[in-house]
Amino acid sequence: MLQRKYMYKYRPYTMSRRNGPPGPAPFNVKYEPLANHDGYIDLQFKRPPPRVPYKAIAMATVLFLLGSLLIVIGACLLTGVIDSKYSDRTWPVLTLGFLLFLPGSYHVRLAWLAWCGRPGYSYADIPDFDD
Repeated sequence: MLQRKYMYKYRPYTMSRRNGPPGPAPFNVKYEPLANHDGYIDLQFKRPPPRVPYKAIAMATVLFLLGSLLIVIGACLLTGVIDSKYSDRTWPVLTLGFLLFLPGSYHVRLAWLAWCGRPGYSYADIPDFDD
């Protein structure tokens, strides 16, 4: 028992986060009732303004431009403007162009409408990859 007291005597003093300061409970604290309301305030339902996802918008713009370029190249291959010896690359280039163009154009449109302030569109609709 003597050894146990010795251990706790030199232990650094720490305060618990949950329980408050050690010692007897203060009985002289006066409590006041809260104001008469239903427990909810307007501020708790207000959303903070969304951050502008610059990186996601830049990625969507790159997808949009690259997809557009591949669609134009594929159309030139298909119509024969570009030499016919490259005709075996026509459908893969067109497919890849459409696969890049569709999500890029969708997210660029969302960003444009959010920037214009259209009701129903927000920067929160664009997925942000910084999480």
